[in-house]
Amino acid sequence: MSSGRAFKFGNDISTDHIVPGRLAHLRSNLPELAKHVMEDADPKFASRVKPGDFIVAGSNFGLGSSREHAPLVIKMAGVKALLAKSVARIFFRNAINLGLPILICDTDRIEDGDELEVDLKAGVVKDVTRGITLTFGKLPDVMVKILAEGGLLNYIKKHGDLEL
Repeated sequence: MSSGRAFKFGNDISTDHIVPGRLAHLRSNLPELAKHVMEDADPKFASRVKPGDFIVAGSNFGLGSSREHAPLVIKMAGVKALLAKSVARIFFRNAINLGLPILICDTDRIEDGDELEVDLKAGVVKDVTRGITLTFGKLPDVMVKILAEGGLLNYIKKHGDLEL
């Protein structure tokens, strides 16, 4: 079980909102790039987010170019998981492969700053602030195993192969 604050964003948050193209020169310095994560959606996000917090979004999160470093710098900033109504398919795959859980659920009732508790195994999000419980469905076992190891590369290094 993980707990942290919700940072709420709207619909259609693109990879350019997550990692602005003007900062492409920082791709070889990911810790520096992480200091600018979500800057074009919320200029203060990187300075306010704490390890264990959550990004909560509407529909179509992560649309746009296939920037693998977009979910990586979200994770590096301390975000424990991303909750959204829907995410772009390539962003979803990149995030899981990098060890960032993507939880698809109805995020309408979660507000910015709410305290959340997330149980990946049970498929449950508790909004402690509002006293509501949401479900995101059971993650496939292979995804849970990848996430438990911190991403696909870590999983392969430890187990030698991915058994489906």
